[in-house]
Amino acid sequence: MDPFRLCLALGPVAIYLLLLGAVNLSRRPLLVSGGRDAAALGLAVSGLVIIGPMELFVPFRAVVQFGPYLWLLLLALYASGVVLVLLLLRPRLVIYNVSVDKLRPILAELVDQLDADARWAGDSLVLPRLGVQLYIDSFAAFHSASLISAGGHQSQAGWRRLETALGDALAREEVARNLGGLGLVTVGMLIIVGIVWAIAQNPQAVAQSLLDFVPSLLKMVGR
Repeated sequence: MDPFRLCLALGPVAIYLLLLGAVNLSRRPLLVSGGRDAAALGLAVSGLVIIGPMELFVPFRAVVQFGPYLWLLLLALYASGVVLVLLLLRPRLVIYNVSVDKLRPILAELVDQLDADARWAGDSLVLPRLGVQLYIDSFAAFHSASLISAGGHQSQAGWRRLETALGDALAREEVARNLGGLGLVTVGMLIIVGIVWAIAQNPQAVAQSLLDFVPSLLKMVGR
């Protein structure tokens, strides 16, 4: 694989791992919606998709017919697929840097304020006034937890209210650093070092790839 494709494939993955590692090394919990979490993962693997399925299985006749515009069509197709997946996802909240044991009392106190009719059943929770039904899942290796919708009848407004209130509550919490984030940062840095080394070994190939890519891009912009 030439260095340009290597950078395109692994660069977004390295950035994703570095950001995820930095989040895990923080002393504050981080709450993100399931949509944003999935979108970040979609961006991280976009380079692998481009040099993998897109480049391997693109029809030759399409290359001849559409020329440089083909990549715009393929990228638009990939973006549309990611958006479709995001729209079909059930409501979900992901909380980094918090264990279920620490999250549950915070959530229990918050639930009492949001919905007096709330009911617990093990790790499942029903908030009838908010129109929210969920269960708590965890990923112990990285001290993260998720609130995942249970059932098809969910209120988006209720989930947004829960997200806002939980985010405010978690902002006041302080947690120990998750040393598992060091592994993510290390892997990300190793990938970046490998990319830099590959570029340094064959800079002419990178320059040639850029010379082939930039004129096509300028041609598309000019039209």
